[in-house]
Amino acid sequence: MRVGVEASCWTQRRGYGRQLRGLLGAALELDRRRRYLFFVDSEEAAAQTPSGGEVVRIRASRPAARAARSDGRRSLADLWAASRALACGDLDCLLFPTVYTYVPVLSRASKIVMIHDLIPEKFPERVFPTAAGRRYWQWKSFLARRQADRILTVSEFSRRGILEHFGERPERVQVVGEAADPVFRVLQNPVLPEGLRRQGIRPQDRLLVFVGGFSPHKNLLGLLDAFAALAGAGDLRLILVGDYQLDAFYSCHEQVRRRIGEPPLAGRVILTGYLSDPELVALLNVATALVLPSFLEGFGLPAVEAAACGLPVVATSASPLAELLGDGALFINPGDPPALRAALERILSDEALRRRLREQGLRAAAALSWSRAARQLLDVLDQLAPDHAQAA
Repeated sequence: MRVGVEASCWTQRRGYGRQLRGLLGAALELDRRRRYLFFVDSEEAAAQTPSGGEVVRIRASRPAARAARSDGRRSLADLWAASRALACGDLDCLLFPTVYTYVPVLSRASKIVMIHDLIPEKFPERVFPTAAGRRYWQWKSFLARRQADRILTVSEFSRRGILEHFGERPERVQVVGEAADPVFRVLQNPVLPEGLRRQGIRPQDRLLVFVGGFSPHKNLLGLLDAFAALAGAGDLRLILVGDYQLDAFYSCHEQVRRRIGEPPLAGRVILTGYLSDPELVALLNVATALVLPSFLEGFGLPAVEAAACGLPVVATSASPLAELLGDGALFINPGDPPALRAALERILSDEALRRRLREQGLRAAAALSWSRAARQLLDVLDQLAPDHAQAA
């Protein structure tokens, strides 16, 4: 069986890229029966694909991971080139890891499309800055679902939402989960990296950390409002970790930057930009808590990564994290600002609570693995094999 993977998002350092690398890396380790072909449109992506797979280069004027932005789209020539390349190679199965880089493909291969969440449907104005962008997404999402033989998503929470919102048949939508990479772990005698010290973070500071994109649906302005009520404590800092310089998605970074320059936040909030995994792991090991207050999450991987490092978590209830972490986190309604402020006050003041969240979170994160997720993917491929043989 030959499995094609539209892998143009492979180079994204977090988000879709991390999920694709973790999932397919584990699948190649487990699966010796299939051949995997990775279709990429940049030299960077070609260089990063795992051993054991075959790289197929798509000629494009601009990589899809950059062109398929919230305020842009790929050229017709690039779409045509991608569609033609993906239609070739006598593939049995074709996997699109995200709708963002989907293109229609006319071939006999069974099509698998991953829909990570319903954020573009539930909060379109927080994802796409223009009405044209929202209409283009609706068209692309409709075509992707229409052509898909299977729809994959990352949690039971997202699966329930997809079934309800799109009215899909239950047998068409299956879960392939996520997990923290092994690098996210408890460190012995962790030390704050020198690069973070140069940004003004002191070893004695109490640190609340956010990790993720700067899209409006992440509720960062709400987080800043909640933190502003606590900012009188001289040793308290809010650390915002995210690749705002290369973020292809709609960003409120400039609003955040202006807001943190004003009292009482000035000097209390630090934008680190992108952090390498070792730097992030060290930060998560010395911080006081991670905060993920998004209006909606399909999985919430930063919270699971933090829990794997033994860091207490305050997270949105509009996510599967209550199912994934259970008693390993505090959960807040993202539409209730006083609840977020109260949760931050509680986790900062209650050492026994932090200790309990740490223990429960470590157990919950350890129950998730990329090998488990890969087996879920391989089960889907096994299910599609008879359908493909019949069609052939």
